[in-house]
Amino acid sequence: MGQEQSKFHCNQYLDGQGPPSLLHQANGEANGTYKVLNGSQPEGQMTWVILHRDLPGYPEDNTLQINYVFTDGIQTEKHPHPGQPFAGLRLWAYLPDNREGRKVLRLLDKAFNQQLLFTIATNQDGEDVITTAAIPLKTQPDGRSKTDSYPDPDYLKNVKKLLKDKGIE
Repeated sequence: MGQEQSKFHCNQYLDGQGPPSLLHQANGEANGTYKVLNGSQPEGQMTWVILHRDLPGYPEDNTLQINYVFTDGIQTEKHPHPGQPFAGLRLWAYLPDNREGRKVLRLLDKAFNQQLLFTIATNQDGEDVITTAAIPLKTQPDGRSKTDSYPDPDYLKNVKKLLKDKGIE
């Protein structure tokens, strides 16, 4: 009450504007905070290793490489097309191996175990595939992509805020 209808996520989506950007969500500029206990992520595996190299923006730190592996499978009632197959995924994500990076790693592990990091969606070819959900991951360690790589001085702070909004602390 007292708010313009255009400020609600559902109205933005219905008006063709889509959901608020991750930056708006991380800055708390989006209406509504939803605590999700378990998401629609298929069964998979998350492991990590330390690489003895730095990430752009973190010259003094090693790199945490997170490995996500999902095999091909059949969708359940939590997914868009129950009973239909989906393609698996192998994905690597990167964090600096420092205090803040280790904290984000712990939070991502918790979110993974609550099935919040990935979901199944239909790609532009009409295939159901596993993709990241609402939490962005840095999948390029060396600046090849402005959104998926380092340097990004606000990434760790923004991810912690997005995870907190999902009940992961």
